[in-house]
Amino acid sequence: MKAMRLTSLCNLNENQTPLEWVQAPVPTPAAHEILIRVSACGVCHTELDEIEGRTPPPHLPVIPGHQVVGRIETVGDQVDDFKAGDRVGVAWIFSACGHCKFCLSGQENLCPAFQATGRDANGGYAEYMTVDQHFAYRIPDSFTDQEAAPLLCAGAIGYRSLRLTNLHDGQRLGLTGFGASGHLVLKMAKHRFPNSEVFVFARSPEERQFALELGATWAGDTKRRAPHKLDAIIDTTPAWQPIVEALANLEAGGRLVINAIRKEAGQESLLQLDYPRHLWLEKEIKSVANITRRDVSEFLTLAADMKMQPEVQLFSLEQANEALVELKTRKIRGAKVLKIG
Repeated sequence: MKAMRLTSLCNLNENQTPLEWVQAPVPTPAAHEILIRVSACGVCHTELDEIEGRTPPPHLPVIPGHQVVGRIETVGDQVDDFKAGDRVGVAWIFSACGHCKFCLSGQENLCPAFQATGRDANGGYAEYMTVDQHFAYRIPDSFTDQEAAPLLCAGAIGYRSLRLTNLHDGQRLGLTGFGASGHLVLKMAKHRFPNSEVFVFARSPEERQFALELGATWAGDTKRRAPHKLDAIIDTTPAWQPIVEALANLEAGGRLVINAIRKEAGQESLLQLDYPRHLWLEKEIKSVANITRRDVSEFLTLAADMKMQPEVQLFSLEQANEALVELKTRKIRGAKVLKIG
């Protein structure tokens, strides 16, 4: 099968492209696994973190990709939830132990044995992949394969982030950073909280204009002050400084939810907090760690119910390095997706 494989970590740029084009064996599903013929795979900022060393070390060599959509080719002899021909998706959560206190309470995202698709096991930058049947999801018929791909991470992790804000209808929401996840969170917020205003902070004028087109009340640079204090803010940036700026924009009792697997190394000194201005009056900071199977399942149902239409930009499998470089250089409008099948 054709695949794009990561063999070593590097500082990604136009002259140093980390993924190599390879011919690899088609994997054989174990008894409880399904073999998926991949048709689409989303390109996520987490892959940048993985390639540049900001996540726990990947199991090299590895095939990245954790927003995978395709059809089942074959199933293991102990699979009873799916059959050949079913259309399914795979998200960031590849597996968990199933018996620790976190798994038993539905928080398998916190499981010490958590494994990530495309980091700890081969993912979807390939024509085929295998996964345990319990970590695959049926894709609603209303989405094309390319539309469904970014829902599996950008959408699902955005759903978890929005849920963790504890936002109520009529309260004001801020979004810091406006990439694949941010644009889907804005769509969700407009649907779930129709009386809530959404304020977007982004460095790129193009991203700010895109946010306004999607219904944001206001859009400004990450260093700007919003015209009103905000009840909750979701940060999806890889940098430290937006955290400080977001805290200054929070209302008393507000919550900042940080949806980032890592922040840029060496920039911690920028986190210069002034307690009265940034943290006093019972402001909260909450981090997001991975996603659960519940997040993915609930979000796919919500996305279908609200007829969500992600903005996608398509690339071929061979263009995976190009898509990653564009992602790093902030050439973003919606989500980037590899069209494979």
